Amino acid sequence: EGFLPIGFVAAGTLIYFILPLVGWRGVFMWLALPAVFLLVIRRHVPESPRWLESRGRDEVADCTISHIEAKVQAAYGKPLPSVSVTTANTVAAPKGMLATLAELWSPAYARRTLMLWIVWFFTLLGYYGLTSWLGALLQQAGYEVTKSVMYTVVMSSAGIPGFFFAAWLLEAIGRKKSAIFMLMGSAIAAYVYGQCAAMKLPIEQVVMAGLALQFFMFGMWCVIYAYTPELYPTRARATGAGIASSVGRLGSIIGPFGLGLVLPMTGQAGVFAIGAGCFVVSALTIAWLGTETKGKPLEDVSA
Repeated sequence: EGFLPIGFVAAGTLIYFILPLVGWRGVFMWLALPAVFLLVIRRHVPESPRWLESRGRDEVADCTISHIEAKVQAAYGKPLPSVSVTTANTVAAPKGMLATLAELWSPAYARRTLMLWIVWFFTLLGYYGLTSWLGALLQQAGYEVTKSVMYTVVMSSAGIPGFFFAAWLLEAIGRKKSAIFMLMGSAIAAYVYGQCAAMKLPIEQVVMAGLALQFFMFGMWCVIYAYTPELYPTRARATGAGIASSVGRLGSIIGPFGLGLVLPMTGQAGVFAIGAGCFVVSALTIAWLGTETKGKPLEDVSA
């Protein structure tokens, strides 16, 4: 996940140099090219042994585990104990999408599903609502387009240490506390940034506030993407995490449009205060409905 902000910064840097040459349509064409590399990557990513086992393909699952163990042993030079992927707690995958959806709202997982849908919706609403307008708001404050792009890239660079800090925090204090901490940090930083931009403070102060904002927001994503799949068993994990993300995409659609509508009424300070409020809602939801998964085997976390 740490490569997300690296890609974000790389894309922004590329835009800074090619936007004056090819225009926004050309930018989209250039940025579509790296996506083709996904077709190469997916051919070399092994299938989940747990998923293979849930489909009764134990031999392939054990082969995958053995391959991974061999690589780890070669890298670290340490003998590894021989273990089988098969566990006593394995439950066969439900038959069909409807059965999986029903399991997400079963008594064992309904609380988690409700939490994740709320968190993903409000987090994406706030995140995309703010980041979509970040460059435009700088332009509104009087900065030209290319400089606004570069300022945005500079601020986004703080996301790189933000991701790695969050990755460390996940193991240091746990998933639930890390999520609350990074969401509240995002809320405070968003509010401060909005005040700095609204008061038209010197660009150095605005950028400093923006660095703090991107540090916490990118770190927030590191935590959410790590926490979400741990809340479901293998047989329903991709569906559960995928639907939660899809609910969040509704927020990502509403956010930029909605904040654009309220901008004339509330100004920049109001827009960023609304974004901050979205992050607070997500943090409180995790505090109320969330469960800690740190250090627990997946079989213990999942019913």
